[in-house]
This record gives sequence, structure tokens and C-alpha cells, in this order.
Amino acid sequence: MTGPALTAFGSLLRQWRGRRRLSQFDLSVESGVSARHLSRIETGRAEPSRRMVARLAEVLDVPLRERNALLVAAGFAPEWAETDYWDERLAPARRAIAMILEHHEPLPAVVTDRFGNLLDFNAGLGVLLDEVDPDLLRGRPNLATVALHPRGLGPRLRNFEEVRRYFLDRLRAQLAVDEDPAVFALIEEVLAREAVGSDDGGWDGSAPSPFALPLRLATAWGELSLFTTIATFGAPRDVTVAELAVELFFPLDEATSAVFAAAAAGGEAGGIPGSESVRPARAED
Repeated sequence: MTGPALTAFGSLLRQWRGRRRLSQFDLSVESGVSARHLSRIETGRAEPSRRMVARLAEVLDVPLRERNALLVAAGFAPEWAETDYWDERLAPARRAIAMILEHHEPLPAVVTDRFGNLLDFNAGLGVLLDEVDPDLLRGRPNLATVALHPRGLGPRLRNFEEVRRYFLDRLRAQLAVDEDPAVFALIEEVLAREAVGSDDGGWDGSAPSPFALPLRLATAWGELSLFTTIATFGAPRDVTVAELAVELFFPLDEATSAVFAAAAAGGEAGGIPGSESVRPARAED
């Protein structure tokens, strides 16, 4: 292995150690690699084995994509495959996700990649996207873009600033482990968005503060109030699977719950406007 290659790995290792706020001594204790040897690795004067790279990545809790980058920087082949979401090899994972999406109806549920791009969804999402410009939903739309765009949910968000900060926090957390240019671009996009419409700044103290950040959306049939939970795969062995997020929307009040129930019934209960919403085109490969 050449000096520059060793230095590249050492630099990455030092970055990850810094992100985890571990000294060389701390990492030495947890990994079983001597602090002296770690110092030599970080300065490019020693060569790590593949097994040592794997051990250090495990101790530092490095995501699979970045573990591959560490292996390549150390002169080894990547270990973890990155399979397209719609590839037949991921069919079992998609079946599991489909069960979650289906059982969550009539409430919305979505599947996103590491950037928040929409990969899959259920019928309940149509209620939220009823007034969104169809052009924003082509290909693999990004949730932050759709939520904050003036032709998306932006003008109808009652707590625009709260939602904007939420996406910023998520993207900045992603940036801490993934300095992909796409993440920087999304952060710039979110920072540039401004409230258009009746944003009231969020919770005003007139009701108990919700236990989770709500999505408060003004619609033709009243204000919808929802919160979300995010599920991920345990012990993934594929980069794509490791980065999948299944986000489930839940109602914060009975009125919101009734809207989705009526929409699922075809709009007959209560005459819900827009219950015939056309689902966005399924994301294409």
C-alpha cells in the first residue's frame, strides 16, 4: 500500500474518532488496538488489516456506506453491497415494507432513502398530497422539497418554521456521517424556503404541547394534525437497506383520524373533498 493511501485511511479514521469524541486511548481500550499502533495508522506509518478496519468501524459505529469507504481507503474491496431498491434481491425487504404500508392505511406511510427521497408509499399519502403540483411528484420526489415548496405543502403548513427546522436537523445529522453534495444542496434548499401563507409559528400555548413535533396542515376539510414515527431495519447487511426509513403518520386528534377514515371510504362519510386524490406516480428506477 502506498503512503497516500495509508494517509487517506488514517485521515478518515481520525475524522470518525473525532465525530464519536473518542481519544486514541479511548478507541484503543474499546477496540483492543494499542494507542501507539492507532497513532501510526492515523499518520500513515502503519497498515491496518482488513479485520482491523472492520473492528475499528464497528467500535466507531460507522454506517455501512462509510465502512465501505474505510475499506477502500485502506486498499481493500468494499464488503457491503448497495442494491437498487427495486432489485429482485431485495424482494423480501420490500414485502415486509409493503405489509407495514398496507396495515397502516388509511393513514399515510412512506419509504425514503438516505436523502429523504420517496421510494414507496401507501394510499393514505394521497390525502396529504391532494393539492400538490404533480410536477413536484415526478420521479423520486424529496420529502423536504414537497413539504416546504410553494407549490407543495408549504402554503398550507400552519407550523412552517417548525417543520423547516425539523428537516434542517435531519439533514444536518445526515451531513455528520455523509458529506455527499446532495445533502449540502438539500440544506441550502431548505434554508432558502420561506413561509408562504398562514404560518403561525407553531404551538401557541392554547393547547397542551404535543409530545412530538406535529405536522399541522390547513386543508379544505379543516386542519390536519399528525405526528410521525420512523422505523428502520435491524442488523442490515446491504447499504440500501441500512439507509431505508419507513415513516408512519399518526393523527393527533379525532378530527384528523376521521378525515383519513372518510377518505378511505371514498369520501362518502362527511363528503371529504379530495378523497379521490390521485396517488403520485410510483417512483421509477
